[in-house]
Amino acid sequence: MIRTALLEDLDAIAALHTRARATYYRGRIPEQAYAGEAELARSREGWSRAVRRTEAEGRVFCAERDGEITGVAAYLTADGETTLTQLHVDPVHWRRGTGAALHAACVAAWRRAGVERVRLEVYEHNLRAQAFYASHGWRPDPSAVPSGSHRTLWLEVGEASGE
Repeated sequence: MIRTALLEDLDAIAALHTRARATYYRGRIPEQAYAGEAELARSREGWSRAVRRTEAEGRVFCAERDGEITGVAAYLTADGETTLTQLHVDPVHWRRGTGAALHAACVAAWRRAGVERVRLEVYEHNLRAQAFYASHGWRPDPSAVPSGSHRTLWLEVGEASGE
């Protein structure tokens, strides 16, 4: 089930976010940048701000199975640009359609809002995520300058895979 995130989901979302990030950052950046109590608190605060957004500013969706949050996605619309800021699936739930369902919920919300184009940044070493996004229609902007350790991808919502 995909649903809008609630404030009472924050602890579960922050913990899931930390587990997911550890899978692609481990061994590449210092652990304190993605794990530990301070990072968990920072993550929870960021998710708290995201969950409190108005619908016009963006949304946070949770994937839930048997009462457990198994994935989360968030986007932000600011200054006329929409950005998919987060899409994480708990690693124990990979390859079960959770990411695709969250992506479809985002695409449906963007279409309802009349959004035509969305951007995201993906960690350059996260090849799993890059393959996922490519399979859903996200493409690199050939004119984009690389953004540090992240790649910028764009989705034309009208051409997006909503499923």
